[in-house]
Amino acid sequence: MWSGDELDLDAYLARIGLGARPGAGPGSGPAGAAGERGAVRELRPDRATLYAVHRAHTAAIPFESLDVLLGRPVALEVKAIEDKLVHGRRGGYCYEQNSLLAAALERIGFEVSGRGARNRTRGESLLAVTHATLVVTVEGEPWLCDAGFGYQGPCEPVPLARPGTEVRQGPWTYAVHEEEDGVLVLRTRRGDAWRDLYAFSPQQYHPVDYVVLNHYSSTHPGSSFVGRTLVQLPGDAVRRTLVGRELTRLHPDGRTEREPVTSDRLLGVLDREFGLRLPERDAAELVRIHRSGD
Repeated sequence: MWSGDELDLDAYLARIGLGARPGAGPGSGPAGAAGERGAVRELRPDRATLYAVHRAHTAAIPFESLDVLLGRPVALEVKAIEDKLVHGRRGGYCYEQNSLLAAALERIGFEVSGRGARNRTRGESLLAVTHATLVVTVEGEPWLCDAGFGYQGPCEPVPLARPGTEVRQGPWTYAVHEEEDGVLVLRTRRGDAWRDLYAFSPQQYHPVDYVVLNHYSSTHPGSSFVGRTLVQLPGDAVRRTLVGRELTRLHPDGRTEREPVTSDRLLGVLDREFGLRLPERDAAELVRIHRSGD
């Protein structure tokens, strides 16, 4: 379903810092447990591998929708995503991130299915289903996997078999709660309060569904991605987001630090805070757009 057979798995693992050792990994067999960051034992479709790949992916590949800002189409074919996020060392937004993660997990041997979710981080507003997320089944148990929700998203899988189970991911806490109508809601805890991130139903989504959602998100004037800079990166000690001309750092205790980002600082911030370097032409165009709002 996710075209995992078309993915260069070795290149993907190298991109996320889980390069295989000689005689191990995808070149020596289909699956196995991932070891410490920077090395991979034989890959298997088990929980250890799922955790290692998910965490490494979210740490290495930033969330960004800069192609939308630049007015360029966002392609969702696996090879196009691989060229951009793996070989080009760019980031991407949910459709790209989770399509890439799904292809890698499928290639390793996991059972992967898609879901469509409603963002709930904007108060009481009822938003359309535009977020793409994944459910991965391991040893008969489903896990929510999401490398594409930006700086607020989980860095590791979240269990779905027992709704309400709290999981600690470093200093951050997540849980999936079930509502009366069977809708599942991913929540995160800030201090003593739980905050909804997004809600999703059991309905399975396919890659073709993400093509439709991607078209809306990348072109519709009402989309939150159109016409603004958006780059994010989750982390343990601090989570970073650049929205428009403001960089925000979110700490586990709820503290936030904000600073303006002018056009002359933009490329340095992208590199230093997000590990993101654009090709010269794209960088120049991005600075021009940014400068127009200074």
